[in-house]
Amino acid sequence: MALETKAITPDAKNAFDDFLAAFEAFKQANDERLAELETRSADVVTEEKVDRINRALDEHKRVLDELALNAARPAVGGEKRAAPQAREQKAAFERYVRAGDASGLLELKAMSAGSSADGGYTVPLEIEQTIDRVLAKVSPLRAIATVLQIGANTYRKPINTSGAASGWLANETTAPAQTNTPTLAAIDFPTMELYAMPAATQTLLDDSQVDLESWLAEEVQTVFAEQEGAAFVSGNGTSAPKGFLTEATIADAAWSWGKLGFIASGADGAFAATDPTDALITLAYAPKQGYRANGSWVMNRKTESAIRKFKDAQHNYIWQPGVAAGQAPTLLGYPVAEAEDMPDIASGSTSIAFGDFKRGYLIVDRVGVKVLRDPYSAKPYVLFYTTKRVGGGVQNFEAIKLLKFAAS
Repeated sequence: MALETKAITPDAKNAFDDFLAAFEAFKQANDERLAELETRSADVVTEEKVDRINRALDEHKRVLDELALNAARPAVGGEKRAAPQAREQKAAFERYVRAGDASGLLELKAMSAGSSADGGYTVPLEIEQTIDRVLAKVSPLRAIATVLQIGANTYRKPINTSGAASGWLANETTAPAQTNTPTLAAIDFPTMELYAMPAATQTLLDDSQVDLESWLAEEVQTVFAEQEGAAFVSGNGTSAPKGFLTEATIADAAWSWGKLGFIASGADGAFAATDPTDALITLAYAPKQGYRANGSWVMNRKTESAIRKFKDAQHNYIWQPGVAAGQAPTLLGYPVAEAEDMPDIASGSTSIAFGDFKRGYLIVDRVGVKVLRDPYSAKPYVLFYTTKRVGGGVQNFEAIKLLKFAAS
């Protein structure tokens, strides 16, 4: 079939058209497979055909995501005219990166534009914003969670774990009974140091044609995004932000604050053999209505590939592609965030999450990205030890639910 091996064009519109065409071919092949299963005569050739088109569909989606990311990447600096102090810091930072001349940054230190020499120097705001914007595109959790910038190393958030009670009065002369008071707690979100250390030759740095801001941002943003993506899902909370899958879990019927509730898939390490979509529907309705309104699915691409074959009772596919390039696909009407750090489907795994991550998960960024220039440790290369401080964790245990691949 020509569609399965067709070269993917780098043009975003054509790539999206190819993606939609691949999905239509997938549905046709999967319908054929399901019809054969109903007659108990499933052909291994048909199974292989469905899997092959499904893999091709994944590849189309990956390329489409990359094209959308590249199109969304902002240019460093832009056309906006910078303030005199910002332009001065930018020029001083470039001299520091190219030649190690820190004199300009030391002069700017008094104006709070730089930082101490033993801790590196703060990068210009344009670079920091470029890194953060691309991280928001690459890291699916950053795109759907709450992101807060802080000026300290730890953010403490007060939480109301149970609201004030109320009651009815028969008439205006009835004496009111005392009601329960709200229960308050505090959750700390410490920031951890995330680092990258790109290297460049002095020849590259001496080349005035090289845009050092873009080079540094490009080198750093990808590795930062990969590390953050893993931490927000399964970080230990000690040397990295605490991932939501690191929290204690409990069957949703017995849910209590401080744990994430889960729904069982109905089979150990798999979806139930019959009506596999029932567990997904139950999970979608597990959060309260106020959380479902802004709900998102979180899973990796392999899990999404398995779900792509499912239909509802009206024989409609429950997974649908985005309506335009760059838009997320939907599952049961809710957007799907692809997080490759989510676990594959396995015995007892919590491979799918659903809920309002904007209210459920908090990411805290310590303001400022710092760079320390090191021309000595790896001659003839110059190393740029780049750091930022990031924290994260569940802030509302009611807003996120999990699907556990277990019988009960």
